[in-house]
Amino acid sequence: MTVIRDASHAGSWYSGSGKRLSSELDGWLAKVPTSVSDGSLSNFPLPITKCRAIIAPHAGYSYSGPAAAYAYKCVDVEPIKRVFVLGPSHHFYLDGCALSQCDEYETPLGNLKLDKDVIAKLKATGEFSLMSQQVDEDEHSIEMHLPYVYKIFEKKQEPYTIVPILVGAISAEKETKFGRLLASYLADPQNLFVVSSDFCHWGSRFSYTYQGSGNRDPPIYQCIETLDREGMEIIETIDPKSFTAYLKKTRNTICGRHPIGVLLNAAAVLINGQTEDEDISGKRKKQKSDDTDNIAERAANGNGTVKKAEIKFIHYAQSSKVTSNRDSSVSYASAYLYLDL
Repeated sequence: MTVIRDASHAGSWYSGSGKRLSSELDGWLAKVPTSVSDGSLSNFPLPITKCRAIIAPHAGYSYSGPAAAYAYKCVDVEPIKRVFVLGPSHHFYLDGCALSQCDEYETPLGNLKLDKDVIAKLKATGEFSLMSQQVDEDEHSIEMHLPYVYKIFEKKQEPYTIVPILVGAISAEKETKFGRLLASYLADPQNLFVVSSDFCHWGSRFSYTYQGSGNRDPPIYQCIETLDREGMEIIETIDPKSFTAYLKKTRNTICGRHPIGVLLNAAAVLINGQTEDEDISGKRKKQKSDDTDNIAERAANGNGTVKKAEIKFIHYAQSSKVTSNRDSSVSYASAYLYLDL
């Protein structure tokens, strides 16, 4: 019997009507420019050739749907046969990563088939647990990406599968471990990684009202953006340790910080040329480059298996402009990971 995960958040977090949902997704994707800037003077066309991963938000579509479109517009679907979706666990305590036991995931647009072979291989490592169908359906961080995945692949003739991975509140050491386990899949040009994350959750209802330690004159929403952009710039260095240090310093409420950490570690494995028989705890051999060199720069210098690696954020938005301590907001950022092996 085929086990199907219900689209449990359809009709509330996003439209349950396939026709309406399809139209909304088409509209948001159409509004993304055909070329975007990475903050420099140069623009580059979309989609991005050799885009191996994206970071995109998972809030209700009325809030984050337009922002997520920027990430999905980066994806060149032509070579992709498998989509890994890494989402944080919001409701179920998990000190590790969990795999789905379902055969298909339902969306209002159509069902997506899970890659049971890859899931079995990951389970065979002994490092992944299995989530119950109830846990699977309660979580929204993976589900919110499924309609977008279906939409961008709807004209592709060749079949494709998905590999959902629920990422728990894991330590930096475990982010390293799971990054290493997934690195070979990230290296495969037939795979795409979707990393699900919102950025700063600001306000008393989130128990987070950080405004920085500097000038208090700017509006709060500008302080939030400064905080988020500091984190985004660190993510762009592809340096997991720096990202961990940033989170420790600021306590920024980036709900997908652990999936992002796993992605950064997987990319770092490829960039540094690490192998599976190295210490799984994540201890690294001393780098030949100066301490001031970040990992992305080492990739450019050819010290690993990657010719070029870069993460670029191309869109940022907030659910509301906070001007008072009584207000609240959630931030949404979209990025792509380019890997040239």
